[in-house]
Amino acid sequence: VGVCIGLTSIKFAFDEKFGLAIICIIVAGLIDGLDGRIARLIKGTSQVGKELDSLTDVISFGVAPAFIMYFWQLNTLGRVGWLICLVYVICVALRLARFNVNSETQPSWKDNFFEGVPSPAGGILVLMPLIYSKSEIQFLNVDFTYFTPILFILISILLISKLPTYSFKKIAVPRRLTIFLLFGVVLFFGLLLIYTYNVIVISSLLYLTLIPFSIFHFQNLNKKFKNESIDNEEHE
Repeated sequence: VGVCIGLTSIKFAFDEKFGLAIICIIVAGLIDGLDGRIARLIKGTSQVGKELDSLTDVISFGVAPAFIMYFWQLNTLGRVGWLICLVYVICVALRLARFNVNSETQPSWKDNFFEGVPSPAGGILVLMPLIYSKSEIQFLNVDFTYFTPILFILISILLISKLPTYSFKKIAVPRRLTIFLLFGVVLFFGLLLIYTYNVIVISSLLYLTLIPFSIFHFQNLNKKFKNESIDNEEHE
């Protein structure tokens, strides 16, 4: 389903229906966040599913966003615009290949962090100029001719970087706060349905703001873990 939605977003972009193309990528992101959980719930996890998930991500968050932005803006740059698209898609593929290799390691506290920006987040972040142009949040007068290729390059670097970013996979919520979490989730998706572009813009900016905090948090945890390891060796 994720592959079909990703390819359909390219068709919408080719027809210059960029709003529908954006919605397809958002839906693909939601599916990507649920597929692993559903597989574990029904005890249907497998190595094949893991590889298919990565191949789907390359299409939905690599190839599709690149084509959408190329049809919208990057084609005005000619060959340079196409080169930028190629670089971005390659970085998505490299990032997913590294993720598959690293996921073979034993579970640890580092599972709370990704190395670099995950591909679904990268796929949405590179669409930010297009989403911003359709939103009601127009606090900056942006020249998309220059901003779009610069953003593509920055996100490509973040994808293959080793900067720790929050994975949000192992969030422990106390039972007494569960009702508030559910309310927050419902409120978020309600706002997403009503103010789609505005919510995506704000969420993307918040995500980028969290990156420095995730780096600081990771370094503190890493330092604490090393100190505990040294203490254990000394006691032995």
